[in-house]
Amino acid sequence: MKDLISAARACLDAATPDDKPALTLAMAAAFARGELVVDGDAPPPEPIRMPGRPDRPRLVHPRDLPRRGFGTDEGRAAFIHAVAHIEFNAMDLAWDAVYRFRDMPAAFYADWVAVANDEARHFNLLRARLRELGHDYGDFDAHNGLWEMAEKTAHDGMARMALVPRVLEARGLDVTPGMIVKLRALGDEATAGILEIILREEVGHVAAGSRWYRWHCERAGIEPRARFRELLREYASGVLHKPFNAEARLQAGFDPEELESLLAEAD
Repeated sequence: MKDLISAARACLDAATPDDKPALTLAMAAAFARGELVVDGDAPPPEPIRMPGRPDRPRLVHPRDLPRRGFGTDEGRAAFIHAVAHIEFNAMDLAWDAVYRFRDMPAAFYADWVAVANDEARHFNLLRARLRELGHDYGDFDAHNGLWEMAEKTAHDGMARMALVPRVLEARGLDVTPGMIVKLRALGDEATAGILEIILREEVGHVAAGSRWYRWHCERAGIEPRARFRELLREYASGVLHKPFNAEARLQAGFDPEELESLLAEAD
C-alpha cells in the first residue's frame, strides 16, 4: 500500500480490537518512513458510515449506561472500559479526518496520522490494564456519541475541527485530572499513570484541532471566536460543562478571551 488515503480507509474498516490498533500503528509507522503519500487522483470520499467495529461493546444511549463508583474493581474496570472506548473511537476520528478532507496541506495529514498513532497506543495501554482487572474491551456497554458528531460534521472540515477535538475531546482535558486524583487515592497507580500519559498527549490533539479550525477560518475570512459559538449552538448545544481545565485548554490553543466567553455559556 502506497497511498495514505487507502491506508486511512483500511484502518477505518478494521473491525476488531486487535486489528484496528495494530493496523493503525503499522500505517502510521509507514507514513513516518515516507512510504505512504497522498494520492491527488484518489476517488472522492465515500459518504460517511459506521467504521469497522467489533460485535461488542453493545452501543446504547448514554442515559442507559449505569453509573459506577471507583470503589470496586468492577467499577474501575467499567471506567477504564469507557476511556478505552473513547480511544477506540478516536482512532476512527483521526483516520476519517485523513480520509474525508482532501486537498489539505501536508501538515494536516501529518497531524492526524500522529493523532491516530497516539490513540492506538492509548487504547492498547487501557486494554492491557482492563485485562489485568479480569475484563476486556467489549465487556461493558458503551455509547456512540463521538462518532455521531463525526457523522454530523462529515460535510464540513471547519465544523469537524471545531467540534470533535475542541469540544468532545477537550472535555477529557477538564475531567481527567480529577480522575487521576481519585485513582491515586485508591492506590491505583497503574491506571493513574496511563491517564497521565493520555492527558499530556491529548493536549496536543486538541491543539491540532485548534490549529486546523483557525486555518479553515482564515481561509474563509471568518472570525473564529464568533463562528465557534455559532457551531456550538448549531451542533452541540448543552455539551459544555464547567469546570474547565484552563491551563490545559490554553496549551491546546484556546485563548483567554475565548475561554472566558465559553465559560459564560457553559452549564
